[in-house]
Amino acid sequence: MASTGDIRNGLTINWNNGIYTIVEFLHVKPGKGPAFVRTKLKNLATGRVLDNTFPSGHKIDVVRVERREYQFLYRDGDSFNFMNNENFEQIPIGIEHIPNSQFLKEGMICTILTNTEDDSILSVDMPDKVEMVITYTEPGIRGDTATNTLKPATVESGAEVRVPLFVDIGDKIRINTSTGEYVERVK
Repeated sequence: MASTGDIRNGLTINWNNGIYTIVEFLHVKPGKGPAFVRTKLKNLATGRVLDNTFPSGHKIDVVRVERREYQFLYRDGDSFNFMNNENFEQIPIGIEHIPNSQFLKEGMICTILTNTEDDSILSVDMPDKVEMVITYTEPGIRGDTATNTLKPATVESGAEVRVPLFVDIGDKIRINTSTGEYVERVK
């Protein structure tokens, strides 16, 4: 058991019947009254971020986690198969652990967060940005660049992304995996 003095960003705790990671914290010592720690906690199962205040000296249950790099191999129905690059062990992971799974590309290196106590998968972190090729989009109208208009486009993984009018089939684009938005065209 640890106390609120041990709280830091990235610490994983068991709280309120769930496993949470601390995204942000602030130790507060008001002029009147006891000190407390204000935190933002991210639920690793659902991805929801909650605000919580712990009184100073409150005991917290720390969960030991490991971050391991795995390579995405292929999708099999609702599970995704990953391979550990160190020992070549393959593991299937359910779609519920992978946010924005439509941007997974074969061969992509992802970081998998595992609970060391029961060796269960907590979450899969993809790279912040991924490069994909446009497989289908409507042609842009020449000269229609006065506004910041977006059109739908399908990328190689089958996901649909909104892109500017100048992007055509065969162009390689960079996509933000957390928001699913177009970032830039890659030369």
